[in-house]
Amino acid sequence: MVYSLDLVTSAKLQPRTALIVLTALNLLNYADRNVLFAVQPLVQDEFHLTKIQIGYLTSAFLAFYMIAAPFVGPLADRYSRKLIIVFGALFWSGLTLLTAVTHTYTELLVRHTLVGIGEATFVTIAPTFVADLFGEGKRGRILGVFYLAIPVGSAAGYLLGGYLAPHYGWRFPFYIAAAPGFVLAIAVLFLNEPQRGQFDSLKGTPERTTVVGLASNASFLTATLGMAAMTFSLGGIQVWMPQFLYSERHYSLEAANLMFGLIIVVDGILAALAGGWLGDYLLRRTKSAYYLVSAASMALGVPAMIVALFAKGQIMIPAIAVAAFFLLLNTAPLNAAVINSVDAHIRATAIAVNIFIIHILGDVPSPTMMGWVADNRSLQAAFILPVIAMVVSSAILFYGMKFAPPVHLDGAAIGAGKT
Repeated sequence: MVYSLDLVTSAKLQPRTALIVLTALNLLNYADRNVLFAVQPLVQDEFHLTKIQIGYLTSAFLAFYMIAAPFVGPLADRYSRKLIIVFGALFWSGLTLLTAVTHTYTELLVRHTLVGIGEATFVTIAPTFVADLFGEGKRGRILGVFYLAIPVGSAAGYLLGGYLAPHYGWRFPFYIAAAPGFVLAIAVLFLNEPQRGQFDSLKGTPERTTVVGLASNASFLTATLGMAAMTFSLGGIQVWMPQFLYSERHYSLEAANLMFGLIIVVDGILAALAGGWLGDYLLRRTKSAYYLVSAASMALGVPAMIVALFAKGQIMIPAIAVAAFFLLLNTAPLNAAVINSVDAHIRATAIAVNIFIIHILGDVPSPTMMGWVADNRSLQAAFILPVIAMVVSSAILFYGMKFAPPVHLDGAAIGAGKT
């Protein structure tokens, strides 16, 4: 009886433990990459760079990140996801420590692009690992927890860089950000890898089970293209908002990073949890819930973002906070939509394709494009590009609602037989 109780307790704890470890590693993933955004003015001063060159650091990072993903995805669908995650975490954490010997712009560019390759192994695989731990009706909420790492990790990078860099130099925060990655990578080795698709209910179709079929999988394509436009917006805002507050609104570097970091972490926690919960709640009423929540959040963020850019008084900071909340609200439901659109056995490959598309159309070009507009016009004018992208994202996702696949919750099919 005691042995049976131990098995039940272990069965309940293992998915939660895995979720906690993977979420913590995801947090470090975003902290490592966002430290650079916080210290950009110091890097620019030391190496005498233009804004285009600064923007290119992020564009190059994401270019290699998206190129690596299609190679990692098929491997993860065939071999141990756990071991690939461990290797990637050790690789990117080691490279982050190499900032100590980075003394030229070229060296920094090479280091940053290699970190992108390491991080691609985690971001491609970990969501499929998490999705297989829990049932279809919980995926919005569970991914809401997992993707808390985006705002919390991003804010940690801003706060870490913004506080430490002015006192100890811009390289020092990278050492602090890298160290925990080694510990968490080892912890992943002790996790039990879940069976692929153990909670999935839909039968396989060519569109859901083959890579070629993704080209005609409308639920996957609309979710991915909507996410690409969102990523364009979010990527540009993350890279340039601290600089905007610093150079256009005359905050100190530390205050700009603190202000934006706090907005991202508070908004991100609330938005990730609220978006995941709202998506799951509405999923009991409509199969299109994840698309609806994502589309509506992008539309609601547009007017707030416009106010944030052009208001110079006390309303500016609240407007940034509101815009960031709506921009981040779609994170969990939109990722759940992508995961549900394909069969478990090609899910890592599909996420790899998703990553390639959202970055090549999204945050690979956006920092450099915004840098070009900033150099030729102003940084304020450059922020018009993310606003346009938010409108495009909302339109695509509203259109994608009719392609959402049915789901099974508590034995009942939601949306089966409907278009």
